Amino acid sequence: MKPPAPEILAGAVEGALNYPAAGDSAISETEAILIAVAQSVEQRDLHTARHCERLAFISVALGMALRLDRASLMALYRGGFLHDVGKIGIPDAILFKPARLTAEEWIVMRSHTVRGVEICRPVKALHIVLPIIRSHHERWDGSGYPDGLRRTQIPLLARVLQIADIYDALTSPRPYKRAYTVKQALRIIEKETERGWRDPRIVSLFLQIHPEVISRIDDLSLVPRGRFEAMRAALNQLEKTLAESAFNQRDFPDFSASARTSFPLPRSVPPAGSP
Repeated sequence: MKPPAPEILAGAVEGALNYPAAGDSAISETEAILIAVAQSVEQRDLHTARHCERLAFISVALGMALRLDRASLMALYRGGFLHDVGKIGIPDAILFKPARLTAEEWIVMRSHTVRGVEICRPVKALHIVLPIIRSHHERWDGSGYPDGLRRTQIPLLARVLQIADIYDALTSPRPYKRAYTVKQALRIIEKETERGWRDPRIVSLFLQIHPEVISRIDDLSLVPRGRFEAMRAALNQLEKTLAESAFNQRDFPDFSASARTSFPLPRSVPPAGSP
C-alpha cells in the first residue's frame, strides 16, 4: 500500500493549521480553545517554543511513512499540540524545576497524562487523540506510565508521537539540560531502543527518513508565513523520499487497522517509577 497522497493529507491538515476558520466543521470551537490552552502551556516556557508545531510535523511525517490512514494522521497532528495539555495543572515549581525532581514531584508531573485526557474527553472529535495524550510516556518494555503498558498494548499513535517527542526534547534546551546535537540525540534514541524502551520498528523507520525529511523540519515547516504551503511542500518531498528510499516496505506493513487501539480505563494517580 502506497503512502497517502500529499494532497489528501494536506486537506486533512489544512483545517488544523487554520483553526478556527469560519464555517470549518473539521474543528469545533471547544477544540480550538483546547489547542490554544495547550499552546499557552508551551508558551509558559521559552525553552519549549514551537515544540508542539515541530512535534506535529514530525509525527505526521512518520505516520505517512508508516502509511497510516487520514484519520490517524490528523490525530497525530492534533496530538502534537494536545499531548501535554494536562501540564496546565502542574505547578510551575515542578514544571520548570532546573534540578532533578523528587519522588513526590514525579508523581505530580506524571499525572499530566491523566489530567490531559480528562480535559479533552468531553470533545467527541478528540476521542482518537485520547490514547496519544494518555500513553505517550509508556515504554516498550512496560516500564513507562501511567498504565505500565508494554509492546503493542501501547496504542500505535502514542508510539509514533513518542519518538517525535523524544527527538525534539533532546535537540531542544530545557531548564535542566542543554540541547543535544542531532547526532547525540539519534544515538540516545538508539540506546533507549536497545535498552527496550522504544518500539524498534518505528525507531528504525524514523532513523531512515531522518536525513531527508526530519532533519529538514526547520526549512519545511517552521516559516513565519505560509505554514500550510510549507507543510504541503514537505509532504510532497516526503512522498518522493519514500518512493526513492532504500528501506524495505515489507518490514513496515500497513498499520492503518492497528492504529485504532482500545483505550485503557483511567487511573486516578499514575504509579511511581522511572519517568
